[in-house]
Amino acid sequence: MTHHELISARTARIYRMVKPGHVCPYGLKALHLLKSKGYQVEDHPLTTAEQTDAFKAEHGVRTTPQIFIGGARIGGYEDLRRHLGLKVREAGKTSYRPVIALFAMTGLAALSLSTFVYGNPLTIRAAEWFISLSMVVLALLKLQDVEKFSSMFLNYDLLAKRWVPYATLYPFLEGFAGLLMVGHLLNWLSVPIALFIGTIGAISVFKAVYVEKRELKCACVGGSSNVPLGFISLTENLMMVGMALWMARMLF
Repeated sequence: MTHHELISARTARIYRMVKPGHVCPYGLKALHLLKSKGYQVEDHPLTTAEQTDAFKAEHGVRTTPQIFIGGARIGGYEDLRRHLGLKVREAGKTSYRPVIALFAMTGLAALSLSTFVYGNPLTIRAAEWFISLSMVVLALLKLQDVEKFSSMFLNYDLLAKRWVPYATLYPFLEGFAGLLMVGHLLNWLSVPIALFIGTIGAISVFKAVYVEKRELKCACVGGSSNVPLGFISLTENLMMVGMALWMARMLF
């Protein structure tokens, strides 16, 4: 490759929408990615609808941004990532990432609280806070769109299938029990709620996944998630049951 060809191969042009009321986020991502990879970038903002439509018609494309490298059109932001050998999220692909992120944050929050209150991150209270805070955050995610959550939940929960309103009540019960457990309040109420919904949930997940071998998405982090129903979903319910049994000792 000649020096001129080498320079050309490291030169990119990007055409992206930059209107007064809207700057295309994928254009910004593509621009940053090109620069971070060492490309000399010619930035061509499309500032009006007329400019954008004319560009699309000229190049026969339906979307912006569009990236050109070495004179060849690469495509949009995801096409650029593929061209650079980077991962591209597949639409509809299941992932445990949302649940892992949630448990990581609630776990760290529990350790932080324990350190502040007791001067030691590794305490029994840290474990209790981890589970109760996880219940609260999980309920929050479900409550963002109860309709979507309940529709997904009805695919596998045994009680909800028999009594549909339970699918709507579930996130409120989970959140209420979690909030009480954070402060050890009204254990006589929080313990039976958590024990009940956790047991029903664990049995439902076990039956759907391990007995019937069904491939379903879990409603645990809301109705729009792509988290697969499986081991982590079962663990969530067993943690709730374990927390309820642990706190039940205070009732006797």
